[in-house]
Amino acid sequence: METVDTTERLRQLRGLMKQQKVDIYIVPSEDAHSSEYIAPTDARREYISGFSGSAGTAVITLHKAALATDGRYFNQASKQLDKNWELLKQGFQDVPTWQEWAVEQAAPGDDKPGLTVGVDPTTITAPEGRKLGEKIKKKGGKELVAVSDNMVDWVWAKQKPARPNEPAKVLGQEYAGKRYQDKIEELRKELDKKKAAGFVVSMLDEIAWLFNLRGNDIPYNPVFFSYAVVTPTTVTLYIDESKLGENAKAHLMGVTIRPYNEIFSDIAAMVKEQTATNGSKDAASTPKRKYFISTKASWALSRALGGEENVEEVRSLIGDAKAIKNSIELEGMRQCHIRDGAALIEYFAWLEDQLIAKEATLDEVEGADKLESIRSKHDHFVGLSFDTISSTGPNAAVIHYKPEPGNCSTIDPKQIYLCDSGAQYFDGTTDTTRTLHFGEPTAMERESYTVVLKGHIALDLAVFPKGTSGFALDTLARQHLWAHGLEYRHGTGHGVGSYLNVHEGPIGIGTRIQYSEVPLSVGNVISNEPGYYEDGKFGIRIENIIMVKEVETKHKFGEKPYLGFEHVTMVPMCRKLIDLEMLTGIEKEWLNSYHQQVLEKTKSFFTEDELSRTWLERECGPY
Repeated sequence: METVDTTERLRQLRGLMKQQKVDIYIVPSEDAHSSEYIAPTDARREYISGFSGSAGTAVITLHKAALATDGRYFNQASKQLDKNWELLKQGFQDVPTWQEWAVEQAAPGDDKPGLTVGVDPTTITAPEGRKLGEKIKKKGGKELVAVSDNMVDWVWAKQKPARPNEPAKVLGQEYAGKRYQDKIEELRKELDKKKAAGFVVSMLDEIAWLFNLRGNDIPYNPVFFSYAVVTPTTVTLYIDESKLGENAKAHLMGVTIRPYNEIFSDIAAMVKEQTATNGSKDAASTPKRKYFISTKASWALSRALGGEENVEEVRSLIGDAKAIKNSIELEGMRQCHIRDGAALIEYFAWLEDQLIAKEATLDEVEGADKLESIRSKHDHFVGLSFDTISSTGPNAAVIHYKPEPGNCSTIDPKQIYLCDSGAQYFDGTTDTTRTLHFGEPTAMERESYTVVLKGHIALDLAVFPKGTSGFALDTLARQHLWAHGLEYRHGTGHGVGSYLNVHEGPIGIGTRIQYSEVPLSVGNVISNEPGYYEDGKFGIRIENIIMVKEVETKHKFGEKPYLGFEHVTMVPMCRKLIDLEMLTGIEKEWLNSYHQQVLEKTKSFFTEDELSRTWLERECGPY
């Protein structure tokens, strides 16, 4: 990972800030990759700071610059940020959040008045913008202002890459499982129940799901730049017409197509018209209906709609519906994970043979490229779901490590190898992590791997009443690590889309407070990925995709249904790293049952591939 000299970029940005009378400028970022503003935002933040992780917010004053990120990226950020930047390690005691740091910089001091903070309103959510503005004023700062043109783009200018322009394609009902017209009608019923005037849809994955379309605007995420507005009588999709071929246009018959950039003027006019109607004598006695937007929609959208007077911010109705997969989507997940598992098995068998039998020299990028090549030959393969994390030894401790050509390590068979990878298939999305060792692991490596495995099994076997959240289940995966004085600084599980975002809300398993807000439901697809990382030495993560299902229990207290998980990832665990003496009888039974499933479901792929078949049978042998 290289450090980028950001001195000149910051100098130019600060010059623009002075022109715009902005003392502090914020470049926000999230790792959800699903709202209208996320696509360009991560790239902007990477350009101005040099930090390439998917979660981080940059705050630039006229004299300082800070980058805030979470525990997944501390190691990476410390290597990529140059001398111009201060790293704010989020979650550490006495370390301010980026909001607190910005507010403190804006506050008046002995030798300065309160300062003005600026942000592109399309890059921050409406609730965040409102709360930040209130905090700035409470501390004596001047105000938070919306800067309509993004100033990082001005600095980036001609160096900024062109936005992808591949047309969106129709996802057949054999994969989607439901017509988009039926999804629209279900949404309208919910809007009617809640007395809403309509729903302005800004989350890119929600639009793709709602209309049964997929695109390639963002690498590894089959979405496309768009907005949509659904009212009781109209459906409008805001998208550049060049993104729609004849097949997609025919598919969208009955949907009004408007240019992407017209969304803000159109919704402002829409609200104005509604306000005029509400002011008429006939409507005087009718309560005003507000437009719904997601709590993750941008401040710009809220402003265009007239703010809180006309808008109600809600957890997205579409997001909740999308997270509960239908039977076709669930079966697609099962099938694509079998094919994906076969690809990983072939890759790991090949890699071991290259490193041990042939004593070949391979670097991390060559490994990742080989895995992609193997995956691409399988049915319904579209592309990767994220950059492959192919990491050896100390690099495996960098939680979201990305090897780059000419700037990566040679895979060392005497050290741990961690591979976190996934693919997009027409029938589903995969995300699998396996940690392997091709030589003789140390006692600490085996102990660490085994306690991670114990946590993984504990979560997989969990049975819980309906209404339980992922927040409540998180400790199951961490308990064995905690007992050994170990921990990991990332969530235990994230929702997974169906040929959509590999990280999908609103559900998850972890300590984030939002994971307590939405209970797990039958049809949810989620990851199970505890880990452990020693900086400068090794990293361990074991990740399967699991699906929530109803289970039978002897009793049913309160007549509630009880839920559990079905695992769909089909890749063996690493025998060399398991300390059998640390496993209970139940855990060994789970391991044997799991490996029998892997063997039965993937062996047919290797009838003419002795190398992979032998590796599979060895790794799936009974304990």
